Amino acid sequence: MPKSGSGAYRWVWGKTQDRWTYRKEQRGWNPLLAHLLDTGATARELWDRYLPDSVRAVLTEAFGGGDAATARAVVPFLAAVHDLGKAAPVFLELFDQEKDRSHLHDARALWEEEARSHGVPLPDTWEGLYWALHQHITAATLPRLLGCDCPVASGERCRAPEHQGLHDVAYALGGHHGHVPGADTVGTAAIARGGDDWDDVRADLVRVTAGLLGVDLGRLAAVVAPVKPAALIHLMGLVIMSDWIASNDDRYPYADLDDADGAWWQAAQDRAEAALTALCLDRWKPTEVTWQELWPGTEPRPMQAAVMELMPSTGQALVVVEAPPASGKTRLGLWCAHHLAVRNGYQGLYVAMPTKAGAGRIADEVRRFMRAAVAEGDATLAVVHATPLEEQIVYGMTDAEAQPGQEDSPVDALAAGGRIALESDEAERDPARNPAAGAPQGRDVAVMDPWYLKRCVGLMATFGVGTVDEVLLAAQPSRHWMLRLFGLSCKTVIIDEAHAYELYQQDLLSTAVEWLADAGASVVVLSNALPAAVRTALTASWCAGLRVEASDAGGEGPATVVDATGGIRRGGLPHAEAPQAVATVRLRCDGEDPAELASELLRRARDGGCVGAVRNQVEKAVALYRAAVAGAALHGWDTSEIVLLHEQFQTHRQKAIEDRIHSLLGEGASSRPDRLLVITTQAALQSVDFDYMVSDLAPVDLLVERLGSLHRNAENTGQRPSWCESAQLDVFSRADPEEPELPLVEPPRPRSGRRTGNPDGLTYAPYALAATFRTLRNRRDQQGRISLSLPRDVAGLVASVYESRQTDEGPWGALLERTWNAWEAALSAERLTAEYNGVRPYVEDNPATVAWLISGGLNGSGDEGGVEGLRALPRLSVPPVNAVCLYRHGGKLLTYDAEGELKAELYSGSQLERGVSPADERRVRRKLLLHTVSMPAAWFKGSDRLPSPESWPTQRYRPLDRYAVLLFDARGTCVSGLAGQVRYDPSTGLHRL
Repeated sequence: MPKSGSGAYRWVWGKTQDRWTYRKEQRGWNPLLAHLLDTGATARELWDRYLPDSVRAVLTEAFGGGDAATARAVVPFLAAVHDLGKAAPVFLELFDQEKDRSHLHDARALWEEEARSHGVPLPDTWEGLYWALHQHITAATLPRLLGCDCPVASGERCRAPEHQGLHDVAYALGGHHGHVPGADTVGTAAIARGGDDWDDVRADLVRVTAGLLGVDLGRLAAVVAPVKPAALIHLMGLVIMSDWIASNDDRYPYADLDDADGAWWQAAQDRAEAALTALCLDRWKPTEVTWQELWPGTEPRPMQAAVMELMPSTGQALVVVEAPPASGKTRLGLWCAHHLAVRNGYQGLYVAMPTKAGAGRIADEVRRFMRAAVAEGDATLAVVHATPLEEQIVYGMTDAEAQPGQEDSPVDALAAGGRIALESDEAERDPARNPAAGAPQGRDVAVMDPWYLKRCVGLMATFGVGTVDEVLLAAQPSRHWMLRLFGLSCKTVIIDEAHAYELYQQDLLSTAVEWLADAGASVVVLSNALPAAVRTALTASWCAGLRVEASDAGGEGPATVVDATGGIRRGGLPHAEAPQAVATVRLRCDGEDPAELASELLRRARDGGCVGAVRNQVEKAVALYRAAVAGAALHGWDTSEIVLLHEQFQTHRQKAIEDRIHSLLGEGASSRPDRLLVITTQAALQSVDFDYMVSDLAPVDLLVERLGSLHRNAENTGQRPSWCESAQLDVFSRADPEEPELPLVEPPRPRSGRRTGNPDGLTYAPYALAATFRTLRNRRDQQGRISLSLPRDVAGLVASVYESRQTDEGPWGALLERTWNAWEAALSAERLTAEYNGVRPYVEDNPATVAWLISGGLNGSGDEGGVEGLRALPRLSVPPVNAVCLYRHGGKLLTYDAEGELKAELYSGSQLERGVSPADERRVRRKLLLHTVSMPAAWFKGSDRLPSPESWPTQRYRPLDRYAVLLFDARGTCVSGLAGQVRYDPSTGLHRL
């Protein structure tokens, strides 16, 4: 039986070596105390170097009684004892029992013999132990070791007010593997604690850890009072982050058993300092620079200057900017983040995009911004979405990836469309080769350790660019959701293209904004135009998180700034007074003959003109492209002047086409062609400049966005052909065969008798399509033209569709009534789902307690798992089905290309036995991701559904066994996966047969 101070605690193991790092001459295990100290030292280093002032202030109030020095000791101590539950027989039994731990059998026998000899109260037999997870044992046993001496059973929560903070902390630490446990789980885990002897061991671990970290256990209950909801979020996030960093065996070698506890603590501090330096985990040290120094050769535009004047001199802020495309919103958002970092000491920034399609391009903008915005040293830039390895910028920044000889391999060249997508720094800085206006000069400071590729970790980086999904998941209980929220809470969060979100996402965004306000962060929302209700909801959520009443100073303008006191100021030139871009819109009937439209476009631009054609459906885009290619020679075009871009190309092909379009039509493009026809879909269209455009009917906010690609860059004005000197967008819609005056906006419903319909009604709300058509039709002049002034007319157009219900008589009235009712029902369902899924920090003035933060496996991991009705969802639209596409030649050879020249890099069992380095694993995974194609979810639904990937043949090579795989023959016909049911054509992408 161990006694306090016996030293048995040093022989409790906390970590064991995996198969790839273990050598038989090694001990194979690390003392639990050593790992606790590693974690505590890392948390303290993060306190000093990573946490912004705003987060430290919240933690100081919650865990230091208002004293920063006390909190600086207590918070790392709490992080250290997160794994206290490992000091229990049920965990220690796992030494060689877990998956891939059979190699430790001999090491376990030696450890067990030594542990028993040093007084560790191991059971006589390992059979029949009551099972519980170690983190839940931590939650059950910790309060009594921290000062709760109430006469309650172990694992039971006492009711003494002065001890509630201790129990909240214990439950929070019990969630460090991603899910906060409930009371039943914690109570049950107490059974597995191991009895009084193990209480003594855990008490020694707590006592020694507290002594080394300088914590007075007698005062702990008095200073631990996490009332503010964000306090527990910050604590949990910091604990998880510290634990993950300290669990790296390379950076935190196992302790020497001959060293004293104090030596372990000193070594832990040294390792933590080195680890944070290696991972570039220091707060952003922003330079004190002007706009002109951030973007040389540019001056703030009037809208940008107005927002700069509105920004508060100190404190956090909510900034909402509504301005048309090409008005400089992205750079304004970055300037706001820089201003707020200088004033508030934020750790960094995160730019959230609607989809991952734009993340790579925005990452390039942020990378250039960093050159002027980072005062000293390197800083991490992470791309944060489901598949960051797809992005060339990630591959280029990750040292382990950019090995000589790999960048220029044939497969990489294929993945980049025949060229290397990531140019050298010298090329980026050379105006003759990269004439992007105002690109900041200076050395490239952006780096990225492979650690940031792990799930959720990218949000810990100083600079992040990714999808809005990460922000929305941070407001929903799911695995590690508190880590997501913690990472965002240390930053300024920039929400770009906020007009592109569905109602469910907008409601969850409001919830996230409330959390970020409570946590001390700042938020910048950028949009072409927002319905007034959305703007009001964001402001209300911000003030709710701050616990203040909104105070509106009046004023008008496209920019709204709300400070830390709830003061609302507006500014910037009202849209009616701002410089106007005039565009003409025409409503045209879609004859559904792609050859006719293709012939018209080729004929109009025969002597010059860059034309964009936006189709709502991939099938329509492909049909128009094929018709244009077929008629190219007749109209004197070369087929290379006709470009198709949509979502059903393999990723490498899609990115190569995007790069080509932006190099020709993007901002600062030096080689704009005399003529070009780009046929695309909405998701693939961003930041390019067309002379003339046609588009399918779409909701008004998307049409405004498409108008933003017309005559976008002023430097091209003199180059435009005479026929398109003025901006014109032709909008095509189908007439209802039964009511020719109406647009056909509803999808076919065979079961209800409506066999004729428009599939666009499955993509966009039929009411939004009908209301948009009616709004535009009512603005026609006598010649049938619709003249729009941007930005003056934007707010009115958006309000006419989204802020007031349209009504009419006769057939129009019936259509509006029918589609409105269906839309309202769908929106109500979205709002209810958002309210159900999201967790707010305050409800009716009551702050969230740890009980509100409970989640479990049924809630999923945010990006996967969970059950219907409980899983966290970033969006309600059904995601596409993704599959790796390879070519099979003969019986076994798998290649990336149809010609069979580029062999796929895969691993067999013998290679796995020898070991595969993480860098090689990432490189192979990247190649597979670049050869992935997306299939619409609709292909796998309904009576004509394709078989789901679960039924496809499983590939035996790693890492193919982790993916759904489509194998094609040299002609592009699928021979495995969806054999005979799909084809892949490099020029038109994937399509069903």
